[in-house]
Amino acid sequence: MKKRVLFVITKSNWGGAQRYVYDLATHLSKNEFEVVVAFGGTGEMGAHTGLLATRLGEAGVRTIFIESFTRDIGVFRDISAFFELLRVIKKERPDVLHLNSSKAGGLGALAGRIAGIRRIIFTAHGFAHNEMRPFYQRVLIWIVSWFTILFADKVIVLSHYESSRAPIIFSRRKLVVIHNGIDLYMPFGSGEIIRSAFPDGTHITGTIGELTKNKNQVALIEQAKNNPELYVAIVGEGEDRAHLEARIREYGLDARVKLFGFMPASEVLKGFDTFALPSLKEGLPYVLLEAKAAGLPIVANRVGGVGEILDAKDMSDFSLERMIERTVASY
Repeated sequence: MKKRVLFVITKSNWGGAQRYVYDLATHLSKNEFEVVVAFGGTGEMGAHTGLLATRLGEAGVRTIFIESFTRDIGVFRDISAFFELLRVIKKERPDVLHLNSSKAGGLGALAGRIAGIRRIIFTAHGFAHNEMRPFYQRVLIWIVSWFTILFADKVIVLSHYESSRAPIIFSRRKLVVIHNGIDLYMPFGSGEIIRSAFPDGTHITGTIGELTKNKNQVALIEQAKNNPELYVAIVGEGEDRAHLEARIREYGLDARVKLFGFMPASEVLKGFDTFALPSLKEGLPYVLLEAKAAGLPIVANRVGGVGEILDAKDMSDFSLERMIERTVASY
């Protein structure tokens, strides 16, 4: 008899956590598992579903929309999301409830226990209490994270760094480190769409990621302001796009700093001469694995699991097959 797995994630845009859910949902053996994925919109109240929903639909994976899931904390919205999620869990009755992201983890772990789910897995894609937030928010998030871990049967962290930062009072035995994984032999495109946007012969520093404060693309814009030889390609979409565009215009950098919107990393990485990751917070970034697989020189802030990728001599622990094998073992 197949084991039913219900994945839950707060947002359905496309980022590292969403890619993680997609990879697991589409690579678990169809002979052994029946997969369902529940998610919210792209973050804002009333937002539609994002690229994760589209790609799962194209892959034939059944999905459920949790309308009340939003990015920001809101007492009444989160209470509504909790009861909506509880109804979904009770209806689906999964053998394994696999939770992803802080809000889905906190609400889902409590709902799963109330619903009597026997196996609850929580993957922490970077603990939010380590972010730059007001002190009271960090304390509240720490408490919620601790209760999430307490209610879960197994907690997957993406790096040894995150394992050392987890709120694990009485719960260390639950933690297991499973690195994100990619196809280490993936084909790469020419990156011509990047090259053609800059003068011939220029050295292009590129970055890929959701346009948010945590990804810190503004640091590259500031560097370009002070270094007339620096050409920067920023690939990604997100809430900070208007802010980054305004900064580029303010500094008169339109010819040297360009925003390309969302594009798959495999299509653009070969258009870079150097890959930069200025993030203030990371779990274990897929794009850094891909940049290393592409053989690019890398400049990165050593946050989260970044150092574990940069220092790796053997990349086999970061393969997609290895990630799936170890995750299934936790089920």
